[in-house]
Amino acid sequence: MKENSKSLLTGLAVIIAAVGIVALVGLFAIHPQKELITGEADATEYRVSNMVPGHVDTIYVKEGDYVKKGDTLAHIASKQVAAKMQQATAVKSAASAQSRKAKVGARDQQKQMAYQVWQKAKAAVEVYRKSYERVKGLYEKGVVSAQKFDEVEAQYKVAQADCAAAEQQYLMAEEGARREDIDAAAALVNQAGGAVAEVQSYLDDSYLIAPSDGEVVEIFAKLGDLIGTGSPVMSILNRDDSWMFFAVREDLLGDMRTGDTIEVRLPALGKETHPCQVRKVQAMASYATWRATKTNGQYDVKSFDVKAVPLEHIDGLRPGMTAIIEN
Repeated sequence: MKENSKSLLTGLAVIIAAVGIVALVGLFAIHPQKELITGEADATEYRVSNMVPGHVDTIYVKEGDYVKKGDTLAHIASKQVAAKMQQATAVKSAASAQSRKAKVGARDQQKQMAYQVWQKAKAAVEVYRKSYERVKGLYEKGVVSAQKFDEVEAQYKVAQADCAAAEQQYLMAEEGARREDIDAAAALVNQAGGAVAEVQSYLDDSYLIAPSDGEVVEIFAKLGDLIGTGSPVMSILNRDDSWMFFAVREDLLGDMRTGDTIEVRLPALGKETHPCQVRKVQAMASYATWRATKTNGQYDVKSFDVKAVPLEHIDGLRPGMTAIIEN
């Protein structure tokens, strides 16, 4: 009797277990588990590079520091640029002196000297005029020869020409440089000023400035390193400009249209989800297409690149963290 009861209980337990298994299978068949779409977090990273080749003279920050846009990060020393600044400054000083000279004109001593030469030439004209008049009277009376009269007349005309030239020299000294000379000197000053400004821009670029708020995540150069133009010195990570990207099969896109809001979970930051807005849905290259075996009505499924941006600040979010969408 006891053996029959024990067998009956055993059979009943087996039946109950079988019914439970069938129920669970049916439950999962009716309510299948959600499929997880895995992606990755990323953020804008700036490579801070130098414009002027030289040696790393000073680094004002260290890895992990938070900097503000416009902060000075490092200084690149360049002896060549410093030498060019000296040359450009000297050329500008010389050009400025020439310009001032052109504007001021001749010195008082030069003006006085030109005036004295003019007066001397006027006195000589008066002497030659009197000689010319005497010889002319004698020539008309036939006392002197025509050759003598011609010589005196020529001397008188030469004296008049010398006097006119001396007068013009004096007037030029009084007036100063011509307008064209003044403009040419001013143009040289502007040209030299442009050269100084160009070299000054190189000196300004020798100081590396933070292009954005962010965290100094890596410093590539060390003090004393010789670096060329365009070489990256450090990188700045702007975690406020973060996003997530996913490779999603087209049959799982669902409501992931541009502008839609999706919930994204970051396992590294806990179990809570974060609202993100879909900003881009773009077909990936052909190598990302899932190939079907062409059996049972299957077809190739293309993958899409989905970019989603957090709608609110997420504390602790860093590039490389795993992001999950439960589809």
